Amino acid sequence: MEEQTQNQQSAPSSSNNGGGDKNKTDVKGIIAQLEAIFDEYLVKKAPFQIPAKGKEIIVKISPYLIIIFAILAIPVILVGFGLSAMLAPFALLGGYYSVAALISAIFSLVAFVIEIMAVPGLFARTKKGWRLVFYASLVSFAGSILAFNIIGGIIGAIIGWYVLFQVKELYK
Repeated sequence: MEEQTQNQQSAPSSSNNGGGDKNKTDVKGIIAQLEAIFDEYLVKKAPFQIPAKGKEIIVKISPYLIIIFAILAIPVILVGFGLSAMLAPFALLGGYYSVAALISAIFSLVAFVIEIMAVPGLFARTKKGWRLVFYASLVSFAGSILAFNIIGGIIGAIIGWYVLFQVKELYK
């Protein structure tokens, strides 16, 4: 009887660990498939390629652009969250509160942090730095879709992914 109790207690904990690893593997597999599709259509079958010199310029200036835009975005993010917090009670009283705006702000903040994390890798031209920018673009796209900015999200994502996948070969 005591053995059965011990087996029952240990079984759920092992399945929880395996489930977490399985979910992580599934997400990585989906992202790898998505990356392969983008590589096929945005590089191999693209109607035109960015010239080698253009790719080199993009790779050289991209970390600096991220730093500049991050510095410029910090006050905007702080003001945005501050105004949202300050005006939220009044919006609720008026019967208007935009969940879409909150979702968009959260996803933008997550993408912002991922892009900042990518800067050292972009300077070193590592595949990890490139991949972090790709993840940030996926998060940003998901935020746009969830905030019902579907057309803008799709257009921005396609342009961003085109440039990102065109320069992918320069990251090792």
